[in-house]
Amino acid sequence: MSFLAPLFMLGALAIAAPVIYHLIRRTTRERTVFSSLMFLLPTAPRLTHRSRLEHILLLLLRCLALGLLALGFARPFLRKTAPSAAAAGQSQRIVVLVDVSASMRRAGLWADARERVAAVLRKVTPGDQVAVFTFGRQVSPVVSFEEWRNALPDERPALVATRLAATVPGWEGTHLGNALIRAAEALSDADAELKLAPGPRRIVLVSDLQAGSAFDSLQAYDWPKGLEIQVEPLKARNPTNAGLQLVADSPDADAQAVPAVRVRVSNAADSTREQFRVGWALAEGTEFSGPAVDAYVPPGQSRVMAVPVPANTAGLQRIVLRGDDEDFDNTVYVMPPEKQQLNVAYFGGDAADDTHQPLFFLERALPNNPHLSVKVNVHTPAAALSPVEERDTKLFFVTEALSPGVAAQLREQVLAGKTVVFTPKAAAAAPTLAQLLAINDLGLENVQPANYAMLAEIDFQHPLFAPFADPRYSDFTKIHVWNYRRVKAAAIPGARVLAKFDSGDPALLEIPVGKGRVLALMAGWNPEDSQLAVSSKFVPLLYSMLELGGGLSAQSTQISVGDPIAIAAGTDPVAAVAVGLPDGTTATLPAGAPAFAQTQQPGIYQLNLGSRTLRVAVNLDAAESRTAPLPADQLERYGAPGPQPVVDTAREARREALMQGAEAESRQKLWRWFIAATMAVLLFESALAGWTARRQAGSVTTGGITP
Repeated sequence: MSFLAPLFMLGALAIAAPVIYHLIRRTTRERTVFSSLMFLLPTAPRLTHRSRLEHILLLLLRCLALGLLALGFARPFLRKTAPSAAAAGQSQRIVVLVDVSASMRRAGLWADARERVAAVLRKVTPGDQVAVFTFGRQVSPVVSFEEWRNALPDERPALVATRLAATVPGWEGTHLGNALIRAAEALSDADAELKLAPGPRRIVLVSDLQAGSAFDSLQAYDWPKGLEIQVEPLKARNPTNAGLQLVADSPDADAQAVPAVRVRVSNAADSTREQFRVGWALAEGTEFSGPAVDAYVPPGQSRVMAVPVPANTAGLQRIVLRGDDEDFDNTVYVMPPEKQQLNVAYFGGDAADDTHQPLFFLERALPNNPHLSVKVNVHTPAAALSPVEERDTKLFFVTEALSPGVAAQLREQVLAGKTVVFTPKAAAAAPTLAQLLAINDLGLENVQPANYAMLAEIDFQHPLFAPFADPRYSDFTKIHVWNYRRVKAAAIPGARVLAKFDSGDPALLEIPVGKGRVLALMAGWNPEDSQLAVSSKFVPLLYSMLELGGGLSAQSTQISVGDPIAIAAGTDPVAAVAVGLPDGTTATLPAGAPAFAQTQQPGIYQLNLGSRTLRVAVNLDAAESRTAPLPADQLERYGAPGPQPVVDTAREARREALMQGAEAESRQKLWRWFIAATMAVLLFESALAGWTARRQAGSVTTGGITP
């Protein structure tokens, strides 16, 4: 039996009152008449007998009543064994996240990280569930929950230590937000797999928490309840760190100036140095190849400078920074982009210098710059394509009726996956469109609006018009159309209307043919038909056609670690090829693969794509150079749950026991039985006391007084 208010048990001390009452000496009940005592000498009283308890039963009843009353006020209850959350054995589920990004390559950080993980594992109990992950740009398991459960408790820390010893920090960026979300999902998956009720769940983050960490993915993440994040920050031994990054060439740069590469030198906010040197270096070695550029960069700032390319020096692929304590981000690899050559074919009878014909505007709108050159091969309507043109041309423009042989040749090209832009000058070109689509009796009709027509109902979801989806660029009402050709879209199977005239007639249709497509533009861009050629929409629209036709690809020769090397459309290798990696080893690119994704280290990658060699420079993520520590509350700003307050387990157990006792006492109400028992005892005691008093009074009366 337990008591909700045990202090009331002190009231049981009142039991002493009846005992004392029964021990008090009382005046004798018998009287004896005696003569005068004046002739007797006084003497001190002597103890003839000791006080003794009388009426033991009454004494016991009175003590029992007081004891029962004290028990009732103490609110007794019978405790039932109910397992608490701690007694129920809900073990902790812990995910340890270890940072292996490029910034962890700084001196001493990785050794400190491994020691911090070991310290965390020393505190776990055999019943805890633990998993260890490493993260940079991607999250990789070191020891899963299943492996932890299958290992003996004494062997688990050694298993983690062995696998971490075989791991080294890589060159990836710090995607901390993705890693935290992956860890939270791993905890939820473990609960679902083991069918465990939600219990103590914790993510232990071991990282240098550098300012360049990516957190964007945390903004909209809904964190699970009962999860806490414990941060184990690591401090670099060398505070000074400056980084080097490539900067894109300025569009206003003078093409006739001395060749140079623009770089940015950024200095961390907690650096103690501000004088650096930047220059070119050969593939092997750390010495400058040629004169270096002095850079003064105060802590927390950055400077952009041009590093001239030394003349008559072959093999220059990298620029290095000197004067820094940490060299993991002091090198950038440089590879000038290759100029992309594209061929398009134009079928029509236009003169190249006729300012009223579509060819004049097409040749001047297609670019010819250091990065892209588009050559227009002009053909008469009866001139067939050469085998080389069939192989190298991806986009064809048709403005007039073609001979049946040429139309059949173009249809074969479309069936093979290429694109034809059909823009007829007149309705007489209808047989060519019908032959390209393999449709009989397809008619075109020349239409001349009363004033002009405009484009309306444009499908901005289609890739062709996607660049104009922004409201700032979606206004086509200023392009007036003087003449166009009317076609019934319902008569063309599979036709998709991408734009209409304000009259409701189709303005641009996409018709799939085999693996390719035909884009039917019902109004030309020449001034005789419309104002499209002189509008700001013409050049972006041609670029969209080049991209849609597969001729134009955004292939970069400068990417970051972890980014895939995209293979330009049309240059996919027909067989697996070897890829030269920066460390001298080779990897295999599967046949037909759209990209090479194994870019885990900075340097120059070389891919042999049949007729040409693709060389790409892979550099460190620029954010890794921001090595200053994050503010202490940065994670909380993104909604991540911080460590829960430290709970006094003993105090919590007492509080829980008190709550359980109060609930049991209110349900049992044993105090009512004790009060009832007290009343019953008091009634019996009163009756017994009265009977005893009457019995003693009768004894005195019958005894009388002796004369």
